[in-house]
Amino acid sequence: MSDGAARQSDHVVIAGGGMVGLSLALLLDRDLPERVRITVVEGMALPEPTAVSSPYHPSFDARSTALSFSTATLLQELGLWDELLPGLGPIRQIHVSRRGRFGSSCLSAHEQGWDALGWVVENPCLGRTLLAAVRGRPRIELRCPARVSEARADAGGMDVTLDGETVRADLLVIADGAASTLRESLGFFTRRKSYGQQGLIANLAFEQDHQGWAFERFTASGPLALLPLVATAESAHRMALVWTLPPTEAQRLQVADDDSFRRALEDAFGHRLGRITRVGERHSYPLALVEAVEQARRHCVVLGNAAHALHPVAGQGFNLALRDAAALSTHISDAVRRQRSPGDLDALEAYTRSRHEDQAITIGASDGLPGLFMVADPLVSLGRDLALAGLDLFPLLRRQFVHQAAGMAALETARG
Repeated sequence: MSDGAARQSDHVVIAGGGMVGLSLALLLDRDLPERVRITVVEGMALPEPTAVSSPYHPSFDARSTALSFSTATLLQELGLWDELLPGLGPIRQIHVSRRGRFGSSCLSAHEQGWDALGWVVENPCLGRTLLAAVRGRPRIELRCPARVSEARADAGGMDVTLDGETVRADLLVIADGAASTLRESLGFFTRRKSYGQQGLIANLAFEQDHQGWAFERFTASGPLALLPLVATAESAHRMALVWTLPPTEAQRLQVADDDSFRRALEDAFGHRLGRITRVGERHSYPLALVEAVEQARRHCVVLGNAAHALHPVAGQGFNLALRDAAALSTHISDAVRRQRSPGDLDALEAYTRSRHEDQAITIGASDGLPGLFMVADPLVSLGRDLALAGLDLFPLLRRQFVHQAAGMAALETARG
């Protein structure tokens, strides 16, 4: 079929039914004409519809994701915000500091004229809400559990094998994570930079109310972040910890008794919120930057952690991926309206060009900040302290910094 001929139907297959893949499916369902089929393929078993639709109750040890203001805007546009509210902890202020130094800065939602700088959502709440919305869209087919075992490209599209069955796709979106074997099998090579550190995560309860404060503290071993969570029946003042540590120290603290862990954390963070009254399950994982050298080719694109897995220092991985997904949906819908394939190479190349600046800034910040704050040179240390103090002294500079970190300028660009 020529590009100008009338297209009867098209098919987009999304390999990966995690938060990014489900979000893209909803964006495509909103933006594309009804004749375009959408299939989401997920290898892990997902909750049954009855479980998804039941009320969400916060759990002390649920893992969480930070949502930027731009992400909240997209989720509101998709009509999902009210369903997410039970699992949302608003970030109203952020305190940024460096252990043992004078420089610090406080960022405020009130100064921006916003309700919050961001939100922390429990992953089960976000996942269940996205899944329920996908199941409520009749034209989105959810194949689960199923895996894309093979994909072969030709001039007209992709032959995608799902557990022995071959389906035809005009566009294959690879969104199955940083360790995607499908991405590797199709020759999308990656750059990987190991940080030689591990991220230690846990949920904690404190003696005092966090009042919507988040804390980003840079220590000699790496950044330590505490993010506000909603209360549970057992713990009112709950926060999510993400602590960057050398592997041996992370492993030691992961298995340490609660009192030893409390002492180590209070030594690094201080007593701003009083005593730590409860320590949840601790997990650790190696930290690395993974980037796909090539993100798109004819009839195929990589998205989410398959395209770029980031250091957790600023919690920007999902937010960047959602801005990517919004831009991809816009470019695909533009191509379809012009009677072109969803996998049109010109449209996908335009998508990658449109995302280059936002990706470069976000990846560069998440990659550079941890190392910058660990350099011991006295002149570099003084510069860091002055930079943090400068943010606190100059409101206009601070507002511009927050606007960039919130992803609002990038979202406007993503929408075209």
